[in-house]
Amino acid sequence: MPEPPAAGPVLAVRDLRVALPPGADRPFAVDGVGFDLDAGEILCVVGESGSGKSLTAAAIMRLLPRSVRVAGGTITLDGTDLLALPEAEMRGWRGRRLGMIFQEPMTALNPLMRVGDQIDEVLRAHAGLDEAARRRRVVELMAQVNLPDPGQLRHAYPFRLSGGQRQRVMIAMALALGPAVLIADEPTTALDVTTQKQILALIKEIQRRHGMGVLFITHDFGVVAEIADRVAVMQHGSIVEIGRAADVLNAPRHAYTRSLIAAVPRLEPRPAVANAAPTILEATQLSKTYASAGGFFVRRRVVAAVKRVDLVIREGETLGVVGESGSGKSTLGRLLVRLIKADGGTVTFGGTDLLTASAGRLRALRHEVQMVFQDPYASLNPRRRVGAIVADGPKAQGVDHPTAMARARELLALVGLDPAAVDRYPHEFSGGQRQRIGIARALALDPRLLIADEPVSALDVSVQAQVLELLNDVRRRFRLAMLFITHDLRVAAQVADRIAVMRLGEIVETGPTEEIFRAPRHPYTRELLDAVPGRAWSAAAAAP
Repeated sequence: MPEPPAAGPVLAVRDLRVALPPGADRPFAVDGVGFDLDAGEILCVVGESGSGKSLTAAAIMRLLPRSVRVAGGTITLDGTDLLALPEAEMRGWRGRRLGMIFQEPMTALNPLMRVGDQIDEVLRAHAGLDEAARRRRVVELMAQVNLPDPGQLRHAYPFRLSGGQRQRVMIAMALALGPAVLIADEPTTALDVTTQKQILALIKEIQRRHGMGVLFITHDFGVVAEIADRVAVMQHGSIVEIGRAADVLNAPRHAYTRSLIAAVPRLEPRPAVANAAPTILEATQLSKTYASAGGFFVRRRVVAAVKRVDLVIREGETLGVVGESGSGKSTLGRLLVRLIKADGGTVTFGGTDLLTASAGRLRALRHEVQMVFQDPYASLNPRRRVGAIVADGPKAQGVDHPTAMARARELLALVGLDPAAVDRYPHEFSGGQRQRIGIARALALDPRLLIADEPVSALDVSVQAQVLELLNDVRRRFRLAMLFITHDLRVAAQVADRIAVMRLGEIVETGPTEEIFRAPRHPYTRELLDAVPGRAWSAAAAAP
């Protein structure tokens, strides 16, 4: 394998075009993209969902879907045109010279392999280490990305990890061989702010140590402000603006860049508003503990995911639940709708304890409490068209098929999708678009309470702003109450009337959003606020 040249970019992309299949809405998903990436540089690529960011990364890795193809241009790494390499030779460049962190770890990781074995697979194929050395390296890599108890966790399967933990496994795999170029496709989207801060610091540290070039795809301008040396802004498959990060963030030239920056949620809390409305849901002493079976080589683990939680949600109110990955936020949401069985406590809704209600009574209340799940790829049936997915709820409540489909089209339009998308399948959409489908499905039954588990974490900033405004509008019009789970405190500031801060299964602080953000009482809350990426830039941008 050739050594990197002494001067010039480590990666050079020239006039790259990626063609879409016949019948698509446009001929090219990537149209004439060109940029350089120097060793030791972080180039952030930002843009809306569908702008071509991820397909550009996939083209560089030569991992494009079969339905699309490179139709022109060159991609040069270390002086070699990757597009001209035979596939067998290209495999040798992946891992050693090119590493990639994929956007959706649940689909990128093998569900039938332990996570430690998946990291070891990279080392076994490329590193030439013996088994003991590989095992030590796996534990070291898992520790570097802040996975807890890596000696034990390496034996776990992906489904036993949280979304943030799965993403950290992917990051460990990508960094295993210290590649010359690291392509990171939304690597911190699923992470809470403190872990995100650690991962960004880790990538920067490894970059400095190895002189690695990083192509960092993100929709989070806070991350851009934190990590980028240069920024490329993509729209409709083309780069519309590229330059130094400070110039693009503080003095954007293109109207599209200005619109994206204007849509970034600021760390400015909503003003406190007195709410004397009746309570719609109350949980008392809610608890859930998980225990693994253990075995000869794996010790039994007991995790108290939710510990004696008390909370109240009033009609028309949004309660934001924030905390790190693994703090129990998603478990709490699922307990409230009885998707998992609680070990103790009560959840009262409409005068009924949902935890002890009969199957018939629970079924009658289901349409009043709906949920938007964190992972849209896993929560949407891949074999059904999205129109049928959204229409299923109304049809189950007795609505006829034409009316239910008309409602589905209306809701898809409300969440920013073409109503004609009713005839397409989930895999035909980007991650952000799939999340919008999940939101449309949850709203289809006009619920009284919506439990939203990271509903905008996969969305670019402009669509995120639209969806947050949509949820706020729906809440105002229908007095909809929401439990809004998020790891993004900027989003919580925009949407929540009150905040509950979770840590290790417990609510450590709760109160009006403005009070929590202005004068946090608990050290953990202060730690979360201090870790918000790009906080200084966001505050400066929000200043008059």
